[in-house]
Amino acid sequence: MAGSIFGKHFQISTWGESHGSALGVVIDGCPAGIEISKEDIQKDLDRRRPGKSPFSSPRKEKDEVEILSGVFEGKTTGTPISLIVYNTNQRSYDYSEISKLYRPGHADFTYDQKYGFRDYRGGGRSSGRETTARVAAGAIAKKILKEFNVDITAYTLSIGPIEIDKSKFDKKEILNNYLAMPDKDAAQAAADYLQKQMEKEDSSGGIIECVVTGLPSGVGEPVFEKLDAMLAKGIFSIGAVKGLEFGIGFEAAKKTGWENNDFFRYDEEGKITKLTNHAGGISGGISDGFPIVFRTAIKPTPSIHRMQQTINKNGQNVDIQVEGRHDPIIVPRAVIVVEAMTALTLVDYLFQRIFSRIDLIKKALQ
Repeated sequence: MAGSIFGKHFQISTWGESHGSALGVVIDGCPAGIEISKEDIQKDLDRRRPGKSPFSSPRKEKDEVEILSGVFEGKTTGTPISLIVYNTNQRSYDYSEISKLYRPGHADFTYDQKYGFRDYRGGGRSSGRETTARVAAGAIAKKILKEFNVDITAYTLSIGPIEIDKSKFDKKEILNNYLAMPDKDAAQAAADYLQKQMEKEDSSGGIIECVVTGLPSGVGEPVFEKLDAMLAKGIFSIGAVKGLEFGIGFEAAKKTGWENNDFFRYDEEGKITKLTNHAGGISGGISDGFPIVFRTAIKPTPSIHRMQQTINKNGQNVDIQVEGRHDPIIVPRAVIVVEAMTALTLVDYLFQRIFSRIDLIKKALQ
């Protein structure tokens, strides 16, 4: 299977299946001297792990990470870093009845068409559990970004029809409620909405917003590997993602050029500023030094207990009622995955930035 490697200068390779023995990641290109501990990685894994919320899968996994290589006496050594998370609460028998069926909304059918075989235990590599490895790697990427004062904040913007009121934005609330919403009132309204969906044996989707601050201008490539294009690649590699927009996104199609353009000015201190940020911090595929803002649409969890229509391998039309342990909504646990993929992309491109100008190369080698 190709396609499990991401990045150029800061590269990760993930491995493992939902119901295999373990999942893990190998990180190549991490510079020496970055302070890293298990706790740094574990705090992000705890935000993603199942079984800690009424709105997540009841599968009980501690998702405890082990650092196998690349770190010595609390610092990275410059050699490949290998991280592993063992699966301890698999219930593969929950999936035995679907071995010859194709679940709606899953990759069952397409995997069969590509490989002529599939791991039906929770979806194998197509399972959202694969993102455990990404989050572990992303925690290290965020430690590197911290060295450059780059900050990434992702949160739940909306769940179903419930959207946060940005006038009530409270960053602390992202970690204070089960739904990762920075608005306490919206979180309660969304919880009530989700409870109704659960009673109907159904699920919900939502939107995650991500804001990056502190990234300098000049990061990105102007043609095929634009910064927004590569961020999109990373975000769209998350299985539940169905849409992505930067800045004002699709609203730009309703604007005139004068309305949409971000006007530049010098402030009183002679620093460059913009009167608006409709572009979302990226212009011509390159960062402009202002906040990068994007939103991503997350589909409803496809594994629902309601009866659905599908087909089996014997050429029959059948009905299916998905059993097992599943999230009624993916969004809150996907917030940290969005942060991870954003961090991995930005670190890769910050390193690439060094090679874009001779003065930066000389400075790096001094």
